[in-house]
Amino acid sequence: MPLTKTRPITILMADDDEDDRLLTQDALRESRVLNSLYCVEDGVELLEYLRKEGKYATGVPCPRPSLILLDLNMPRMDGREALHNIKSDDNLRGIPIVILTTSKQEEDMVRGYNLGAASYITKPVNFEGLVELMRTLGKYWVEFVELPVQDND
Repeated sequence: MPLTKTRPITILMADDDEDDRLLTQDALRESRVLNSLYCVEDGVELLEYLRKEGKYATGVPCPRPSLILLDLNMPRMDGREALHNIKSDDNLRGIPIVILTTSKQEEDMVRGYNLGAASYITKPVNFEGLVELMRTLGKYWVEFVELPVQDND
């Protein structure tokens, strides 16, 4: 029986590298994953988005994400600290977080899982690999995983 559950999800990407954000947008488009992608540049902005603070307090669209793609190495507040803050917040801890990073350090992986990350993925080195990753992530999170319906205000 074919899967028919293909409702779009909202993805929030936290990554300070503009090229990585643009490549991810292109890869999602190329992989034909149904979604809305929003991007922030660091952990401080990620928390402001999620809590509707700072520039996100005044009418800037910031729907609650179904999934967060989180880089670890960012300025101001890195992904490790942002992950800790999100998983410590009763209103945010239920949002699945996939660490998507260049770090291959075992210590980062263990700490990420211990802090509550749903997955830890090393960024592919080429665009084709990124497209395949986005296709696979999209298929998994859109077609297979049961996510609660969120109020996307």
